[in-house]
Amino acid sequence: MWLVFKDTKRIRISGEKRYLCDTMTLFLTGSPTRFGEDRFTSDNGFLAAVKAALREATGGTRLPRVLLVSAAPDDRGFTESVREGMGACIRKSGIRVASLIMLDRRNAAQAATLVRQADWIVLCGGHTPTQNRFLHEIGLRELLRDFPGVVMGCSAGSMNCAGRVYSHPELPGEAADPGYRRWLDGLGLTDINLIPHLEQVRHATVDGRRLFEDIAFPDSRGRRFITFPDGGFIRVRGGRAELRGEAYAIADGAMRRICSENQSCTLMNLVFISPHFPQTYRHFCAGAKRNGLNVLGIADTDYDRLPWDLRDSLTDYYKVNSLEDYGEVYRAVAWFAHKYGKIDWIESNNEYWLEQDARLRTDFNVTSGIGSDRVSAIRNKSEMKKYYALGGIPTARQIKGAEGRAAVKAFAAQTGYPIIAKPDSGMGASGTFKIADDAALDAWFDAHPNHACFVFEEFITGLLVSYDAIFNAEMEPVFENNTVFPTPIMDIVHGNLDTCYWTNKTVPAALAAIGRRTVEAFGIRSRFVHLEFFQLDRDRAGLGSKGDYVGLEVNMRPPGGYTPDMMNFAHSTDVFQIWADMVAFDERRKPLGEQYYCAYASRRDGQAYVHGHDEVLARYGADICMCERVPDALADDLGNFAYIARFRNRKDIEPYFRFVTARVR
Repeated sequence: MWLVFKDTKRIRISGEKRYLCDTMTLFLTGSPTRFGEDRFTSDNGFLAAVKAALREATGGTRLPRVLLVSAAPDDRGFTESVREGMGACIRKSGIRVASLIMLDRRNAAQAATLVRQADWIVLCGGHTPTQNRFLHEIGLRELLRDFPGVVMGCSAGSMNCAGRVYSHPELPGEAADPGYRRWLDGLGLTDINLIPHLEQVRHATVDGRRLFEDIAFPDSRGRRFITFPDGGFIRVRGGRAELRGEAYAIADGAMRRICSENQSCTLMNLVFISPHFPQTYRHFCAGAKRNGLNVLGIADTDYDRLPWDLRDSLTDYYKVNSLEDYGEVYRAVAWFAHKYGKIDWIESNNEYWLEQDARLRTDFNVTSGIGSDRVSAIRNKSEMKKYYALGGIPTARQIKGAEGRAAVKAFAAQTGYPIIAKPDSGMGASGTFKIADDAALDAWFDAHPNHACFVFEEFITGLLVSYDAIFNAEMEPVFENNTVFPTPIMDIVHGNLDTCYWTNKTVPAALAAIGRRTVEAFGIRSRFVHLEFFQLDRDRAGLGSKGDYVGLEVNMRPPGGYTPDMMNFAHSTDVFQIWADMVAFDERRKPLGEQYYCAYASRRDGQAYVHGHDEVLARYGADICMCERVPDALADDLGNFAYIARFRNRKDIEPYFRFVTARVR
C-alpha cells in the first residue's frame, strides 16, 4: 500500500493484513510522559484518553490488569527498573490497577495466558530490534489477534506495532553496518511508522551520520514516517488513526508539520467522487482537509477548471473522461490505493452515484460505508418497504409495475385513485406521475413499456417533511435537522412552480424518534441521511392519526441543492465540518449556535415578477444569507434563481415567500 501528503510522491507502507480488533484501542507514543516528568502527561488530552479507554476495556466495574512487555527480555536489571518506573508513573497519574506484570524471558512460556488475562498491554521502550525478536519468539502478533483491551506503545514498542517496522540505526556501529536490517516484520496493528522523541533525536548522530538528514530522510524516499515530541500521541480505534499534538511527516526526503500542539488530525485516505458537483460539496472536502485527511478527488473536469478552494482542499486529483465509466473510475481508485495506501472512505454524498460508490467499496474492501450487497435497500423503493416494516414504520401501500396492468388496477381499486407511479430506482421527482383513474392508468401503461421499472403507491395527503441527520458508527445522531416542504417537489416540477420551503429551528420529538428508528431499521452507520415523511393531514386507516408521520423515502445522502447551506444558516453551524468530524473522529466537534428559521424562495426564467431583484434586496437584505443563480442541472426542482433568508419568527416566512414569488398576472 502507499500513502503520501499533498506535496510528496510515492510512499510505501505495510500492505500486510492487520489484526487490530474493532474494540481494541491502540496508543502510539514516544513516551507517555513529558521528558523529565514522572507521570503521564495531560497535554493534548493524553491522560484523559487513556483513562477513558481503560474504563471501556473494563466496563468501569473493575481495576485493569496491566501487562508490560519488555524491550530487553534478558536484562533483568533494566527490566526491573522499567517495571518499577512504569508502576510508579501509573500510580502518580491517578490510575489504580489490579495487577502489574512484566513479560520477559523469565515468564515467556506463559505469554498466551498473560495476554489473555490482561486489560492493558504496554509495549515498553528500548532497543527496537531486540524487542522485535522477543515479540516474534513469544508469538505476540497472533496473541493480540482480537485482543479487546488497550495496547500502548512506548518508543520502540510503538515502532514495533507497525506491520512493517522502520528500525533506524540507533546504537554505535549500526549505521556503518551494511548488514543492519532497517525493515522488520512487526505486530501488524497499524501501518504507521514512527520516529519517536523528536526533541531528543532531531540532531542526533549515529556513527558520524545525522539521524534525520543522512539516514531517515534518504530512507523516506517512497515512504512516510511520523515524528513528534513526547507529549504527542496517536490513538487508533475502529479504523481511525487520530494524531494529537505537534507532529511532522517525513516523506521523500523532506519534513513538514502536519499537526500543532493542542490540535488533532486524522491519518486517513478519503476518495471523494465528483467533489465539484453539486457546487457546495467542495465544503465536505475542505472539512476533511482541516481534519488532516488525504482528500483524493475523482471527477470528469480538468483540474484547472475546479474552483480554487476545492483544488486547495484536495491532496490529489484524478480526471476521468466519464464518471459513468466504472472501469475508468475503478482505475482511478486503484491508482490512489497504489500511491497513497489503504483507502479508508469512498464517498460522493450524491444519490446518483450511490450504486457506484457501493461497488467501489466492495471491490476495494472499504468497510466504512454501504457495499454492493446492501445498496438496493437504499436505492430501490420496493426494497425500502421491507426495512420500514422491520422498524414498524408505517408507509403507503405499494405494488410493483412488474406485476402487470391488471394487478395495478386491482391495487388502485383497493386504495382508491389517485395513485402515484414512480421509478423503483430514481431520485427526486423525475419520472413521477399522478394517475387519476383507470383510463389514465391504461394510457400510462401504453406509454411506458418499461413499466416493470416502476412502482405504484397509494396517494397520501399531508405535509412533506424531512428528517436530516448525521449518524456516527454507533448509529447515534451527532446532528439533526427538520425541513418542511409545503408544496411537494412533484407538483413544483410538473407545474413549473416556484420552489418555497424552510428549515425549522428544532426537530419535533416525534419526528426525531421515527427518524432514528428508521436509521436503526436500515442499519445505517457513519452517514449523512435525508429521510422523507408525510405528516398526515387527517386520520388514515392502517397508517395513523392526523399529525402522525408516515415513511415516504429514505435517501442515504445529504439533502440536495442548498439545504445543507440552509442548515448552517438555521443552526449557526457548519454541517460540512460536522460530517468531516464524523468521518475523522466519529463525533461532532463543531458546536451549534443561535437558532433560526431558514427559508428558500426561488424564481424561474421566463416569468415576470411583481418585485424586482433590487426590491427583494431592499426589503429583505438584512435577512438574506445567500442569493445566486441555480445550476441548470438543479433548476427543475429548485428554480433558476434562489433567495435564502433566515428569520427569528415562524410568522415571517409566508410574507417572504409571497413577496419573492409574486408573479405579474
